Amino acid sequence: MIDLIFLLLTGSVLAYISKYNLEPVTVNLGKYTITDVPLFYIIVGSLLIGLVISFLMQIFRNVSNSLTLRSNKKVIKSGQNEVLELTKRVHQLELENEKIKNGTGLDVVDTNAL
Repeated sequence: MIDLIFLLLTGSVLAYISKYNLEPVTVNLGKYTITDVPLFYIIVGSLLIGLVISFLMQIFRNVSNSLTLRSNKKVIKSGQNEVLELTKRVHQLELENEKIKNGTGLDVVDTNAL
């Protein structure tokens, strides 16, 4: 619904601009010259070109952010794996410590071990 309202407002603004900006102008594009173009077309064309350029810049920024996030996810995953391995090692050392403390020759088995 918001999109429809936005489109109606945009259309109204463009209709208002086109009503008062129909003067023919000359456009110089480098060595090319276009004559008798209504000013309204120049205004709308400039707006559309600006929107396309900003859209392309946003796409490049999104791709860059996606690649950065992917590399960060790999770093986080490797860090999580390292934490898991260290937690396992700490648990094994605690079991060995209990074994030495109790002086038993039997292997202590923990059913909750990772």
